[in-house]
Amino acid sequence: MTRLDESGAAARTSKGGPRRRGARAPGRRGVPLPLLLPGVVALAFLLLPLLALLVRAPWGSLPELLSSTEVWQALQLSLITATAATGVSLVLGVPLAWLLARTDFPGRGVVRALVTLPLVLPPVVGGVALLLALGRNGVVGQWLDSWFGITLPFTTTGVVIAEAFVAMPFLVISVEGTLRAADPRFEEAATTLGASRFTAFRRVTLPLIAPGIAAGAVLAWARALGEFGATITFAGNFPGRTQTMPLAVYLALQNDPEAAIALSLVLLAVSIAVLAGLRDRWLTTP
Repeated sequence: MTRLDESGAAARTSKGGPRRRGARAPGRRGVPLPLLLPGVVALAFLLLPLLALLVRAPWGSLPELLSSTEVWQALQLSLITATAATGVSLVLGVPLAWLLARTDFPGRGVVRALVTLPLVLPPVVGGVALLLALGRNGVVGQWLDSWFGITLPFTTTGVVIAEAFVAMPFLVISVEGTLRAADPRFEEAATTLGASRFTAFRRVTLPLIAPGIAAGAVLAWARALGEFGATITFAGNFPGRTQTMPLAVYLALQNDPEAAIALSLVLLAVSIAVLAGLRDRWLTTP
């Protein structure tokens, strides 16, 4: 057993063995210059635009810029539609994640790839696809229009659909990963005691994966709040009806750059708040 010296400076390694005073931890013996320089450049490349946004922000006129009716309409609509899109993602995405994680069916790998496709699909292409599917002359939209008189494009509901289309994969991936990490034997034990599969899911599985669902919901909400391409393509840019915060930034950038900066600061603050809320999941060092 290693005895500490009088200064208490003796350290122990992660395996429990003694380590000499001043010895460096494994993997921290210095950074090679060919890795250090590109790493610093990459960090500057990612942080410089955000710092420029803060430096050039019109802090003196910020309250006046953010108090306009158009800004509040866009902010209110963004919060409502992002929350509604997250609700849709929860209702539909959690069961889909459970199917991908707990069941085995032909083509499951293909289905998983298709679920993640909106993550890499250009948002404008997603908006065009939504138009072709749910537009007035779309594959499904024409029947919705002729049978029920429902028109989805260029409406607030269309904004929710566009945001849910791009945000749901974030929740599905997060929940599926949590489900795969959870021990399925708890569900099996519940079913052997007489509970149905749905009861076992509701009473046993959901409490176990609640942190993963919460993290996925926050990510989906943030992605929905920042959605631009699919929204403007499928829902348009009508103030008070379909103009969300990203669309308002785009419009203000052409006429009032200071207002665009102010709106961008709001979205930046929301993004930082999301990262702060997920710090235990994403920002901790194992």
